[in-house]
Amino acid sequence: MDLSKGRVAQVHLETIISQGNETEKHVFDEVGKVVQMNSSYYIRFQETYETGVVPVTVKIDPAGIVTLTRKGETTTRMRFDKGERFETLYRTPQGTVNIETMTKDLQISYTDKPFSGSVSIEYDLFLGKEKLGDYKLQLLFTI
Repeated sequence: MDLSKGRVAQVHLETIISQGNETEKHVFDEVGKVVQMNSSYYIRFQETYETGVVPVTVKIDPAGIVTLTRKGETTTRMRFDKGERFETLYRTPQGTVNIETMTKDLQISYTDKPFSGSVSIEYDLFLGKEKLGDYKLQLLFTI
């Protein structure tokens, strides 16, 4: 299937955040686009909030590294690779903060008919030496 120009896709994103004794869950069901460029897949969609929308891009490269970019009032670009730590900048209106992701688990799978994919990531988020929380992210997309 030629995805070089992109195809409309149904996108489901679920994030579970555990911080201390509290757990938060965010679910987004959006219409997005899947594009294939240079052997990588890009899943683009917008998270819809009461306050507006945040454009999101998930890049899945052939080596299995996933990059998640959100560009809104706060901007983040996080990379995930199983067992690896990545430093990134978290840009807010108040300033920029260094954060780190530590990927505990990463699973990627694809199905052909219809073309769909699943990305499951478990990671810890750190601000300096302080662990901000445990995160589980599940992304499903279907063309």
